[in-house]
Amino acid sequence: MERLIRPAVPADVPVLLALVHELAAYEREPDAVETTEEMLHAALFGPAPVASCHVAQLDGAVVGMALWYVTFSTWKGVPGLWLEDLFVRDSARGTGLGRQLLQTLAAVCLERGYARFEWWVLDWNAPALGFYASLGAVPQDEWTVHRVDGDALRELAGG
Repeated sequence: MERLIRPAVPADVPVLLALVHELAAYEREPDAVETTEEMLHAALFGPAPVASCHVAQLDGAVVGMALWYVTFSTWKGVPGLWLEDLFVRDSARGTGLGRQLLQTLAAVCLERGYARFEWWVLDWNAPALGFYASLGAVPQDEWTVHRVDGDALRELAGG
């Protein structure tokens, strides 16, 4: 069983989008994905990329991903890394690829001098919560996520 973690390349976009759809189904939101291959390609590989991605391969097939972007902490004065999506296909879970993806991103943080490596976890996702706790991740329970989108976003923008 050959395992490999590597940066995503443009040819990975179709499988990355498939993984996004699988993640959405796992997170009980199968119809929520609006992203297209073109949008994902532009976000990762366009002239002004806004995100990065590493993929996990098992015996040559992409079976997982970690999609992330850079944040900034005014308190620390340096960037951080925000993990938007971590997903490993069911068939490849338990192989250590999820841990390897996170180790790779932790190494990116250290190499670049980033102060933080953060992500969200759904409250009901007990397997993920347990996995992250085993890695030393600490929940930030004192923070409440807020979101403005759709009509509320347009109204807030004044139109």
